Amino acid sequence: MIGERLPRRRFLQTATGAVALGVAAPYVGRTRTARADSPNDRLNVAAIGVGPRGRAVSRQAGDLGNMLAVCDVDERAATRFANEYDGRPDIYADYRELLEREDIDVVIIGTPDHWHVQQCIDAMRAGKDVYCEKPLTVTIDEGKRIEQVVRETGAVLQVGTQQRTEYRRWFLEAVAIARSGRLGQTLHALVSLDPSPVRGAAQGPFPPQDPPPPLDWDLWQGPAMERPFTPNRVGWNFRWWWEYSGGQVTDWGIHHLDIAQWALGVEETGPQEIDGEGEFPEGVPDDFDLNAYLRNDPPFPPMYTVFMRFDCNLRFANGNSINLVSRGNEIIFEGEEGRIRVNRGGLTGRPIEQINSSRQDRQWLNEEVERLYRGMRMTSHMGNFFDCVKDRQLPISDVFTHDRAMELAHTANMAMLLGRTLHWDPERREFRDDAEANAHGIVQRPRREPWTI
Repeated sequence: MIGERLPRRRFLQTATGAVALGVAAPYVGRTRTARADSPNDRLNVAAIGVGPRGRAVSRQAGDLGNMLAVCDVDERAATRFANEYDGRPDIYADYRELLEREDIDVVIIGTPDHWHVQQCIDAMRAGKDVYCEKPLTVTIDEGKRIEQVVRETGAVLQVGTQQRTEYRRWFLEAVAIARSGRLGQTLHALVSLDPSPVRGAAQGPFPPQDPPPPLDWDLWQGPAMERPFTPNRVGWNFRWWWEYSGGQVTDWGIHHLDIAQWALGVEETGPQEIDGEGEFPEGVPDDFDLNAYLRNDPPFPPMYTVFMRFDCNLRFANGNSINLVSRGNEIIFEGEEGRIRVNRGGLTGRPIEQINSSRQDRQWLNEEVERLYRGMRMTSHMGNFFDCVKDRQLPISDVFTHDRAMELAHTANMAMLLGRTLHWDPERREFRDDAEANAHGIVQRPRREPWTI
């Protein structure tokens, strides 16, 4: 017998937690009840989107909970994943049918980027808590909308920016050092990303083909504009089409931008000024018009259109700045007092060497990392999500700070597309006195029916 459905959630705005972004606000209103058929009160899990990355994070959830259902528009992917489990989860092609189930506690979303906000909102409104892969949004308005629904429902939403939890705490230590003032009072972050790692040499044009029979191509496109199928639109390479993503700037960039804004103390605000230059794939005009592309007016050749190389600058009111470039893969934080470098291979620089050589300084850094983690149990990214679902706490990679990091990525792409310096209002979350920018497709764009949010 499945336990009764858990009630909808609400935020509790406390004196210390009722900040604009809700960063410290706990969740209340959901009382868990033990299930006779669920050992140790394990959460019941469903996976939506089980391509390579979706499979990886869903397996992590399956290790912590009971995998009951899986959904993918490609029947082959869903079947392959379901067959990994004894008792075989139920298989769905349409995630909306999965969300109707009363026995699902959490859903893991690993679909392409253009689906994230739609599926997160639908899941939260269905009473589920959600773990969703990054990047969360393809437009600025999507971010505002998903924040609103998180507040309305009180759902726990963990975003898959794992550098906040994993990689031997190197990123957390870098954030703590930068925020402490040890590097100086005015900081610059150099965020380096590899040039867009397209799988395969060709960047287009790609001739249209018939989709393979197990793939529901119309449902795969969902809220995105309808396009002819080509194998280069699905799998890894969906990232290089504006319909579905924002290129390397939003894909890998969001990992490092998230850490950079946290370290610079701007995770609850945004840039004031943005400029940059980007390089399109060969064959895309320098004056590429994304708005016309999204309308298919005039028709553009079916080829990758995102920036393959880029150099962008974001400047903040507190004097700090970020330079986002397409070379290497690391973050360098530098101030008038010192410099550190961090990536998934380690944390280096004289300041961390000095800290590691002193027991007192090392203890200080450990305490600062725990403070960043808000006193929660130090665990894996998925483990933090499961803990927060049970304790009704804001997860370490919350929607509010993630959305601010997404605004860095989106405004950087915007500055490159428009070819001029942009001025952002972090309070109003719109461009200052700039009708053209505020009407742009990276701010808002049409959605296909019936996919409204």
